[in-house]
Amino acid sequence: MTNPYHLFVGIDLGSDFHQVCVVDQEGKILGQRKIEHAGGAIQQMLAWLAELAGGASPETVAVAVEAPRGAIIDALLEHKYAVFSINPKQMDRFRDRYSVAGAKDDPRDAYVGANSLRTDLSHFRRLCADHVQVVRLRELSRAHDALQEDWRRNANQLWSYLQRYFPAMLKLSSAADELWVFDLLEQSQALSQCAAALGTEELAKLLRRNRIRRFSAEQLHHSLQDRLALAAGVEEALAEQVLLLLPRLRLLHQQRMEVDRRTESLLEEMAEEKFPEHRSVEILRSIPGLGRVFLATVLSEAGRPLLDRDYHGLRALAGAAPVTRRSGKTTIISMRRACSDRLRNAVLNSANTHVQKDPRAKLIYARLRGKGNTHARALRGVADRLLELICILLSSDQLYRIERRQAPKTDAA
Repeated sequence: MTNPYHLFVGIDLGSDFHQVCVVDQEGKILGQRKIEHAGGAIQQMLAWLAELAGGASPETVAVAVEAPRGAIIDALLEHKYAVFSINPKQMDRFRDRYSVAGAKDDPRDAYVGANSLRTDLSHFRRLCADHVQVVRLRELSRAHDALQEDWRRNANQLWSYLQRYFPAMLKLSSAADELWVFDLLEQSQALSQCAAALGTEELAKLLRRNRIRRFSAEQLHHSLQDRLALAAGVEEALAEQVLLLLPRLRLLHQQRMEVDRRTESLLEEMAEEKFPEHRSVEILRSIPGLGRVFLATVLSEAGRPLLDRDYHGLRALAGAAPVTRRSGKTTIISMRRACSDRLRNAVLNSANTHVQKDPRAKLIYARLRGKGNTHARALRGVADRLLELICILLSSDQLYRIERRQAPKTDAA
């Protein structure tokens, strides 16, 4: 296969400096540079590449990187260079071609990237500049995951404190992550004796304010009477830590709500004519079980296979495609580990909801479970078929209609 590019550039990315190596079609090194991670230095690198290209179009210059995004990658894409990404594990295998002893340094890695792009172009994935709305959606989606992780970490810390000195609260809110719990702790200074001294009228106001109806003020008052006998000073010390933790939890809750609001608003904008793939948002929203988190994740993390209606690429990226290992008479089929963790989690969570809301998905899940598969394996099977359904609907440009769904074949896997 002839390589359509004239120059090949390998960039070993770093936090402060980037190592750049340029080779020609014969593999001869034309130049090597160490580029500082700064605006002026990156502009100088672009000018240097244009000089080495000798006036040729940037589209004839291929650039190899390990990371799919970053400041230097955005600059290259903006100037129309052909940028390719490769998995670091694959790059490590390419490195073994040039040093069986396992030697590794930045100039060598840059050269390996450039020369491997020259000889094994098909193993690299070409990057494309995303639509501005997709870029924003990706950052909001990742911010949501980061805030969710921080929220769960801090809520678990609150649970740990309460479990040590105030377990009565955990009988009312097992995860200790509800706003009414924060209100009650602040109102009682996080002390069990102060909470037990609150009257039913005060507790009733607190429950009404937070719209809690699963138990009454009398039941809450009765539960708060159950107190532990602790050594002197232990409860006060732990209550102080709880009061310091509560503002963080409230702030994280507000930020999560704000990110969700902005994400929902952005998805509404993308469903309009302004977004080139606006129909995709409408089609995905028509499928039972696919909510805001799924849409934000799949549109931002799997935009290219979704745009190409590439079912096989999508299922591999989401971890739904199994991995087969054959050697002689032995065949082992296992779960795919090399995938996007964010996309895998979004697809599996949505598949779980899809099973509850879609009759055909429920039948597929029941059949897989009936064959002796575990819940996780059956859920991956449902997720795989969900991705196939998405690609079919996108290819045919049709909304989901439950009456069009046919019963699954009895001999299907």
